[in-house]
Amino acid sequence: MHYRTHNCGELRMQHVGQEIKLSGWVQISRDFGGMTFIDLRDRYGITQLVFNMEDDAALCERARKLGREFVISATGLVRERSNKNPNRPTGGIEIQVTALDVLNTSKVPPFTIEDDTDGGDDLRMKYRYLDIRRNPVKQSLIFRSNVAIETRKYLAGEGFIEVETPCLIKSTPEGARDFVVPSRMNPGQFYALPQSPQTFKQILMVAGMDKYFQLVKCFRDEDLRADRQPEFTQIDCEMAFVSRDDVLRTFEGLTKYLFKTILGLEFSDFPRMRYDEAMCRFGSDKPDTRFGMEFVELNDVAKGKGFGIFDNAELIVGICAAGQAEVYSNNDLKTLAEWLQRPQIGAKGLVHVKVNEDGSFKSSVSKFYSDEDLKAWAEKFNAKPGDLLLILSGEAEKTRKQLNELRLEMGRRMGLMKPGDFKPLWVVEFPLLEWDEDAKRFFAMHHPFTSPLPQDAEKMMSGDHETLKNLRANAYDLVINGVEIGGGSIRIHERALQEKNFNLLGFTPEEAERQFGFLLGAFEYGAPPHGGIAFGFDRLCAVMSGQTSIRDFIAFPKNNMGRDMMIDAPSEISDEQLKELYLAVTADRKV
Repeated sequence: MHYRTHNCGELRMQHVGQEIKLSGWVQISRDFGGMTFIDLRDRYGITQLVFNMEDDAALCERARKLGREFVISATGLVRERSNKNPNRPTGGIEIQVTALDVLNTSKVPPFTIEDDTDGGDDLRMKYRYLDIRRNPVKQSLIFRSNVAIETRKYLAGEGFIEVETPCLIKSTPEGARDFVVPSRMNPGQFYALPQSPQTFKQILMVAGMDKYFQLVKCFRDEDLRADRQPEFTQIDCEMAFVSRDDVLRTFEGLTKYLFKTILGLEFSDFPRMRYDEAMCRFGSDKPDTRFGMEFVELNDVAKGKGFGIFDNAELIVGICAAGQAEVYSNNDLKTLAEWLQRPQIGAKGLVHVKVNEDGSFKSSVSKFYSDEDLKAWAEKFNAKPGDLLLILSGEAEKTRKQLNELRLEMGRRMGLMKPGDFKPLWVVEFPLLEWDEDAKRFFAMHHPFTSPLPQDAEKMMSGDHETLKNLRANAYDLVINGVEIGGGSIRIHERALQEKNFNLLGFTPEEAERQFGFLLGAFEYGAPPHGGIAFGFDRLCAVMSGQTSIRDFIAFPKNNMGRDMMIDAPSEISDEQLKELYLAVTADRKV
């Protein structure tokens, strides 16, 4: 049987007079007495079908019995519409139906298959096959496909080879929690699903592959949010005989290519910002630079005036919200302070200063500071009449993070994050190690295989504790609009330096050998200098589309509890399976 001559998105005025056949789903049916109109939908679009009682009463009666989401095939003549729909590509024509076949019926859908649906998240995820029929989800998946195709084109053109790495690997102690898989053939032993193909891609460089890439599935057993899923996709890459600038140049090129090819946007060279500069100016290692509102520190002009909160603070820092002095009432500012004091942010309070039109000031701390004092503050902010200063204080690191949250919230409220405006930048020179006071040990800022900057390598081998805390990593992140799109580093490629790093991270020589002996051994067989990067593919697609959630760019996502609502996973397995995997079965089935 021949189901269609055209799809539901391609017929135009030049097809008028042709006999055609379409197949698809009934979007909506409208009955106007002597005439019935049906919108027929497939992946490509919607075409209007017309049934006329005067032409064929029986056919018209059959059409009136069609329900939403019935699958039908319709044959008819293309004709010009008298009332054209300018919002639809096929809106200039309609099909005068002469034959109708019902290919399958449908139950009434649990939510409307419209751009704006009445279905909640869990309901739509349970019936994901219906949700994908909606334009927003369908277009997101098509967008993802296009980005994947263009990524492969670009990297192949740059000489990269696509290599698949294993999904069943060894569990390692660093990073997020692993998903583990019991091995039936090796009782009591487990595989892990990869959080990243990190060690494999480094070994591919030892193997002489020179330029590797992979659109690879990765798995992390971590708490979820809008931009996280337990399984996600990376554009994963590694290159041999490269410096940091070689990697940045290649993947800045990829990013420019994708934005130009997919969105028609062109960028100049991406700015670069050191980690410590990003933290001081924006309180974040992924700053949103679509708007200013940069941090201004006030320690030198705000201390010593008898205001204990400031006098005892390690850091006093604020932002200037231009033109907001009259917008925010005292009650609004109280609400804003309460928003900052929520446990998610944890600020202790908010100090504000309004710069009045006459040059005077209105502040929550006027009891301690004169207008002359506040004028000195305003000058540091370059504040103008009508501006609002918002100031936090406390421990330096915590306060900067809290002010970053406030800055982003004010940016949203003031409409400074413009749709379609993209501001990419590279953040470089991260700390190599982070000291955890509770654990009394260093942790890797990125991962254990990141090389220090060349000028810091010798310090790493022989430095004392304070020197080690100040080591800089030869690492880099790509940030777009305050979202970390990807990150990477130049890797350690010498066994002695890698062993030293494992030692600093608390590994005994035996633990290092047990966990990573295969990599250390590979380094003894002529490992070249190498480096790489991984982009969060789902996240890149979401940012390019102006979305905050990655869910609609994944065909079958999990909910915020890590569950697949459609197939009801994870689920229990039988006692027989548990025994076969050498996992103990107890009365309450806890393994």
